[in-house]
Amino acid sequence: MLIMSSKEEWFGNIRGDILAGIVVALALIPEAIAFSIIAGVDPKVGLYASFCIATVIAFVGGRAGMISAATGAMALLMVTLVKEHGLEYLLAATILTGVLQVLAGYLKLGILMSFVSRTVVIGFVNALAILIFMAQLPELTNVTWHVYALTAAGLGIIYLFPYIPKIGTLIPSPLVTIIVLTLVVLVLGIDVRTVGDMGSMPDTLPIFLWPEVPLNFETLAIIFPYSTALAAVGLLESFMTATILDDMTDTDSDKNREAKGQGIANIASGCMGGMAGCAMIGQSVINIKSGGRGRISTLMAGVLLLIMVVFMSDLIKLIPMAALVAVMIMVSIGTFSWPSVKGLKTLPLSTNIVMISTTLVVVLTHNLALGVLTGVLLASLFFANKISHFMYCTKSFKATSNTRIYKFVGQIFFNSADRFTDEFDYKEEVKRVIIDVTHAHFWDITAVYALDKAVIKLRNMGKEVEVIGKNQATQTIIDRFGVHDKPDEIEKVLGGH
Repeated sequence: MLIMSSKEEWFGNIRGDILAGIVVALALIPEAIAFSIIAGVDPKVGLYASFCIATVIAFVGGRAGMISAATGAMALLMVTLVKEHGLEYLLAATILTGVLQVLAGYLKLGILMSFVSRTVVIGFVNALAILIFMAQLPELTNVTWHVYALTAAGLGIIYLFPYIPKIGTLIPSPLVTIIVLTLVVLVLGIDVRTVGDMGSMPDTLPIFLWPEVPLNFETLAIIFPYSTALAAVGLLESFMTATILDDMTDTDSDKNREAKGQGIANIASGCMGGMAGCAMIGQSVINIKSGGRGRISTLMAGVLLLIMVVFMSDLIKLIPMAALVAVMIMVSIGTFSWPSVKGLKTLPLSTNIVMISTTLVVVLTHNLALGVLTGVLLASLFFANKISHFMYCTKSFKATSNTRIYKFVGQIFFNSADRFTDEFDYKEEVKRVIIDVTHAHFWDITAVYALDKAVIKLRNMGKEVEVIGKNQATQTIIDRFGVHDKPDEIEKVLGGH
């Protein structure tokens, strides 16, 4: 694996990457603390994880400018493990998660993203935008009017500051929002919730430590199910986030390298007292929107996060949560695919069902993997149904030789196999039947079984049957699994034992 990326990925956008990294580091702090609370561990576990993962992934990841750290989706999977077995087993599970992800990278499982349709990606993106917005609601309920005023002011700065001549494009507006609202709260003495109210911050640098768990099969039996789930969800969210950033920046990412990178980062996190993490759609969008494009932005986010929480905690604690809420609302608005709403009137019904189903499942279950799997399954079923309708048969008759000719065109597989067998008139009084599949293709065992069934039934009715026009792929699958020309095997198709 290449440890260093190209010169362009590192040094092509230094100023933009540094400024964007500052914004992301500030946004990571409350999220890392919140995710630690969700998982049931000390806030420093999430903060150390975010530092380790962001720093390591900057060097070994497959997508420049993508932010990886502790995430809510991963934290939810850890709750039971932490509750039943404690922190040490979580750290062991984190290391095993990394090992499984590295293995997935070498097995080139990144190719699985080719099965995720654009519609599923849009549904996933919209669900994440909704979840990001919903995550801010606790900070906007049962609060004083000052919080609403500060949040509104923050959104105003975020969207209006870029229009200021000269300086508007030099400094990321989210960073300006955080600085301005913090100063306003301090100067006016407004009593609102701040980052310091989220929980205590670590006062020491992380150190290398190996989880204090027995190295035996009993431990493996405990952590393996959790590690498998963490590895799968982490890779899925990372691949999806990489795909979204590819579209936003019109660049490509290496999914298999990303899988290895995520694995190495999680191994490092587990060995430094951190929990497992993955790519973060919200922070990645913040990075891109703030001008971050290269690996320095990811590295800066991780390093600055640690510096801030360890050496500048007194200042960081003063940042009002309203400022970070404004930034995250901006992220949710920017993440949501608004054209997809307009497209509901013009896109096919099947496309809309896939997109809406993906969004609803993710939002209702908070399970990103389940939502994407639902979308992929529905998209596959709709595709199979659509393709099956392109299979048809033309029939002709040669009176001189008393021969019926069936010419099939299209794809023959599990969803069109029954229609294939129904095309034949088994009781027709003809001497010979020719099945022409020159313009057809047999895809699976169900299709081969349908051909066997038709040929054997026609022959049992006293007809000579010939199959012609098989292409190489069709010939191969029929030779391997077909039985209509293998007398010893025919009895199995007819129901014999």
